[in-house]
Amino acid sequence: MMKRLPLSRLISTLLLAVLVLGMTPARAAAEDRLIVRAGGLLGGLPVVKSACGILGCNVLYALDGTVNNLILVAVPDVLDTQLLVKLLSALPGIVDVEIDQVVYTEGTGGKVPAALLDKTPVDYYGTTVRRGYVQQPAFEILGLEEAHERYGLTGRGVTVAVIDTGVDTNHPVLKPSLLPGYDFTRNRDGAAEQGDINQSTMAILDQSNPGFVNQSTMAILDQSTMAILDGHPEYSAFGHGTIVAGVVHLAAPRARILPLKAFRADGSGYLSDVLRALYYASNKSAKVINMSFSFTTKSRELERTLEFVTSKGAIALSSAGNDGRKVNVYPASYSTVMGVASTTNWDTLSDFSNYGSTLAWIAAPGEGIVSTYPFGSWAAAWGTSFSTPFAAGTTALLVESAAGAITNQQAADAAGSGVWVSWDVAKGRLDAPSAIRAWRKRLGLGGLLW
Repeated sequence: MMKRLPLSRLISTLLLAVLVLGMTPARAAAEDRLIVRAGGLLGGLPVVKSACGILGCNVLYALDGTVNNLILVAVPDVLDTQLLVKLLSALPGIVDVEIDQVVYTEGTGGKVPAALLDKTPVDYYGTTVRRGYVQQPAFEILGLEEAHERYGLTGRGVTVAVIDTGVDTNHPVLKPSLLPGYDFTRNRDGAAEQGDINQSTMAILDQSNPGFVNQSTMAILDQSTMAILDGHPEYSAFGHGTIVAGVVHLAAPRARILPLKAFRADGSGYLSDVLRALYYASNKSAKVINMSFSFTTKSRELERTLEFVTSKGAIALSSAGNDGRKVNVYPASYSTVMGVASTTNWDTLSDFSNYGSTLAWIAAPGEGIVSTYPFGSWAAAWGTSFSTPFAAGTTALLVESAAGAITNQQAADAAGSGVWVSWDVAKGRLDAPSAIRAWRKRLGLGGLLW
């Protein structure tokens, strides 16, 4: 933070800045944006509008709902972004300024798993699904059938927010569980992922040869709907959010899913849209928030926003990333978030998974995960993105068991009562029945534990 200027010098400084900005060679990209936190009795919006009226920046909208203290500002390409950050930071009433970041969803790839080929129709809590979906290895490894049948927990009454690329709102498996969402990439109601594919590009999804999706083969589609998207980076993460939502539904079949589209079909999204989605989820009383994405650098506002939403009762989970390194990424490394690494079906860390006890609180299977895909189809996916919704769905079971009266830290402690896999995972591989028993033991239920 810069030292605050006395008010008597501030006006002259800003007037001088207008001249300086006009003479400084432009180094900002046309899409540079700033996240500005301000305060005051009337909220921060009037303060930021006044400053931008002098400095030439453009106020877009508030990121924190109706509070109006966290404001998104656009930097015209004729202005110097770094200088504008310094000038705004010097103003009375401006608490913090940071440059809006771009982040990508997480995905990797592998070979076609046997479960994807098992198309036998079976009933799953009122919808018809593939048998390979409910009998895939991860379902058994995590003990989800025991959690559902023995403990009677299905996530009923719990809202899980999925901040991602959107969802296939018409998928027959997901449709009964979906709440009306919001598209922050287009600033409109609804979070339909299939809208990212228009008529001219539909042919890409109608080929006869095997293909892959996402940065490095995130998903493999079934033979009837094979997609060839490798040569189309603009669709490299298409389907990501639908896969994630399908995994949440598998773990917590009666939970309500709130889809929040903060990422485009290429997997990219702005930090500012993530912040808006977090505030939106909190305002909609989402108890669990799934974030299958990561930033490589810290963000003060992301950390502050997560502290806020978890203080309001939400439980936050995020993917550890797919670089195969011991590294901290965000939000998974924040103390208010359960970071989730990926494991194989043999309880070892996946080769692609990031790791480290300060990053990965728990782990869950993330290889060859069979889940829903846009246009009512199915896919298999690899990545910490798909480990995370298993943990989010299991957390929804804990919330149901607690009748909502469970904190972020209490849920993390219960989820951490799993299976040891590595010193590089703080609490081991998730096991749903163990997490439920740990929570009930905390409540002193004694003989009802087992």
